[in-house]
Formats: sequence, C-alpha cells, structure tokens
Amino acid sequence: MSPISANVAERRLAPPSLAISTVIFALRPSEKSGRPTLWLPLVRRIREPFKDMWALPGGPLSHDESLQDAASRNLRETTGLIPHYLEQLYAFGGLHRSPSQRVVSIVYWALVQPTEAALADESENVRWFRADRLGELAFDHKEIVDYALWRLRNKMAYGSIAYHLLGEFFTLAQVREVYEAVLDRQLDPANFRRHIKATPEIEETGQYLQGGKHRPPRLYRFTGTPGLGPDNRSTS
Repeated sequence: MSPISANVAERRLAPPSLAISTVIFALRPSEKSGRPTLWLPLVRRIREPFKDMWALPGGPLSHDESLQDAASRNLRETTGLIPHYLEQLYAFGGLHRSPSQRVVSIVYWALVQPTEAALADESENVRWFRADRLGELAFDHKEIVDYALWRLRNKMAYGSIAYHLLGEFFTLAQVREVYEAVLDRQLDPANFRRHIKATPEIEETGQYLQGGKHRPPRLYRFTGTPGLGPDNRSTS
C-alpha cells in the first residue's frame, strides 16, 4: 500500500474530531441609515484548511471541559465576550465539512446587548459583519449562520428572546427596532405598540428616556425570564 493510500485509510478509521463553534448575534448601527441591524463577530483563520477565510469563533473540544465551558472559553479568548446567555443550538457533522479530517461541530449561539458587544475585541483577525451580508465562510459556517438566523426569526414570533438584545430598560420603539432588525422588515408602529403593551411581562418603570429633542419616551422593563428555548436536535 502506498503512503498516500495508507494515510487515507488511517483517516477513515480514525474517530471524528469534536469542535465547538459559536454564533453571536448583537445589534449594531447600520453604516448607512444608523438604524439597528443584526451583526456577528467572525475570526480570520491563520492556518489551513481555509487559511485567511473568515469563520465562526471556536476550536477543538478538549478532554477536560464541558461543552458549555469550551464554548465560553473560546468566545473569551477570541472575542473577549462573556455572554450572559449561551445555549446549544445544533450539531453539524456532514461528511465533507473539513478537507483534512472528519469534524463534528457542536454549535452554540448567544445574544448580547449593545453595551456588551461594544466591549468585544476587534483586530485584524477579529471583525464584526452584518449577518445578512456575509460572503463565503470557512467550512460550512455560512450554512450554520443561516440556520441560526432561521431559528432566531422563528423564535421571535412566539418567544421573548428579543430582550436578550436590549438593556434592562428600553422604550417600545427600541423593542420594535429589535424585531425589525431580526425579521429584516418594517412593522406598523401602532399595531406593534398595542401588541407589546398587552404582554403581561412588560412593565412600565415610571422613568423616561432623556436626551432627545422631543417628548421623552417612557421606559419599560421585561419581568419574565427571556430564553431561547431548548433545541437538542442534531443533524449530519
């Protein structure tokens, strides 16, 4: 057997490698309109395969870490972010995800507030990108981001996850901006306001947002437990 054939045979017999990747969504102003839009940080790969291409933050799973601890560590080391909410999203294990070896990625997702996102490390190899304007990414990471966006948009329809993207206090207009940014479409302000005010977990604070030119809008807060909801399925 030739050395090349032997190497191919060894790779086929070797168990798959396990890796952790994370999709982090945050609201940042649009470069043109200034309105909040959905962004995520990506990391430039510095080695093969896919050297110099952008990828999701992540890395190999070590023997002495839980999945969540590994996801948190990778985020902290690559972006400096420590999200308050980090949840397992999906498992990706396609046969040809990596050209060098079989890799199964356990993918987490996180939603961070604008004040948290502003603290993220940025450099030549770590940069924020608009979630709806991504080019080609390393591995199958574009597919992973598309799936995360699909899950997020579905959950916006019936869940309370929008409040992970807001601070403790917010105006009703700010809540609408979150929905419009994630759903990528405009909503009727009056109908949206009536819908949100009818939500039992939305509470008036008696405070107002200061600093504007017009009558200051009332501030609200969310009194429930915002969550992404369980999703323990996996795909190959």
